[in-house]
Amino acid sequence: MSSMRPLIPLLIAAGILLGGNGLQSTLIALRGAQEGFSASTIGLMGTFYFAGFLLGCLAVTHIMKAVGHVRAFSALAAIASAGTLLLVLVVDPVMWCALRLAGGFCFAGLFTIMEAWLNSGAANKDRARVLAIYRMVDIGSVTGAQFMIPIVGAGGFAIFAVMSIMITLSLVPVSLGDRSNPTPPEDVKLDLARVWRISPLGCFGCIAVGVTNSAFRTLSPVYAEQIGMSVTDVVTFVSVGIFGGAIIQYPLGYLSDRWDRRSVLLITTCCALLASLALVFWARSDPSLNFVIVFIFGSFAMPLYSLSAAHSNDRADKGEFVLINAALMLFYSFGAIGGPFAASAAMQYFGPSALFVFTATVYAIFVVVILYRMQVRSGVPAGHRSRFIGLLRTSTVFARLAKRNDDSDGPAKQ
Repeated sequence: MSSMRPLIPLLIAAGILLGGNGLQSTLIALRGAQEGFSASTIGLMGTFYFAGFLLGCLAVTHIMKAVGHVRAFSALAAIASAGTLLLVLVVDPVMWCALRLAGGFCFAGLFTIMEAWLNSGAANKDRARVLAIYRMVDIGSVTGAQFMIPIVGAGGFAIFAVMSIMITLSLVPVSLGDRSNPTPPEDVKLDLARVWRISPLGCFGCIAVGVTNSAFRTLSPVYAEQIGMSVTDVVTFVSVGIFGGAIIQYPLGYLSDRWDRRSVLLITTCCALLASLALVFWARSDPSLNFVIVFIFGSFAMPLYSLSAAHSNDRADKGEFVLINAALMLFYSFGAIGGPFAASAAMQYFGPSALFVFTATVYAIFVVVILYRMQVRSGVPAGHRSRFIGLLRTSTVFARLAKRNDDSDGPAKQ
């Protein structure tokens, strides 16, 4: 793991930047609810964010080729910081949708730059652990940043200023401390078909994770508020789910570096699926039980992108890391564009627990895809696959059952 040493400044920058971005996602849901925005409007803002994310994935390779990694990072972080301040200067749903679109564009570029940078400096034998450390930094900083909301408060200007400061400070370690700036990529054509051929499972995994993680990060504060949690409990609920992923990232990366990554991906997805169902049928409106189960959920849901990305990057040739990671971000954004809006529509019709019914359904589909790909490449017996197909068929009744549970609970506490 000596290859990590020159990447430490990048990881420090990532921690500061991702903390600011994660804080913004939670704050927009809470502040939007305080301003009277509906769940579907907040979900639509998430859709705009990931639409911008998709556009950023398409543009970032050209930006990197023109000015290099460090300058591209600096320009995008500066724009993201300015957009954060505009959110509080103009509190309007249309303006917020436009700013979330611009923010998604910037953060897609920033994430692609960081992940291509990390992958270019990691060997296959260390790759999942390097990405796991990156995700641990991501999740740890996002978790810690959440508690700025109850400390500073969700209302007023101060919390937006804190977010802008965090994003701006991420420029310092990259600009002054980095010595590993890789060579700018050649003119990379974003060939999605080629990347899909390299790793169909990795690409599908990024789509599935885009759907579920974007829905969770956008709407979990709305879910928690609608079941009657206080502002502090809402922040704790979101933080506990994200923190769970930080703890298990490295062990799962370590296992997947030594075992078949697909087997680790299968087990992890099944555990995330079961935790989603537990949130629907067991947790109900009990805050303590919600905290425990969302911790388990996050422990298995959050590492899925890293495992899918490591599986894809294992099959990349030298010089293809920018192509692979830009494409994976694009596949992620395909899923993430529809995730928040579809989940918010389900919540509006079936109740708050429909968020996790929706998530469980996506995971059930992903389990079937993993088993299919394992059978195609490894000869896994079809009988094993049939046991999991029942999950997908069963998931169609979850929404009705969840609605009955919500109805039986009566109105949420105010």
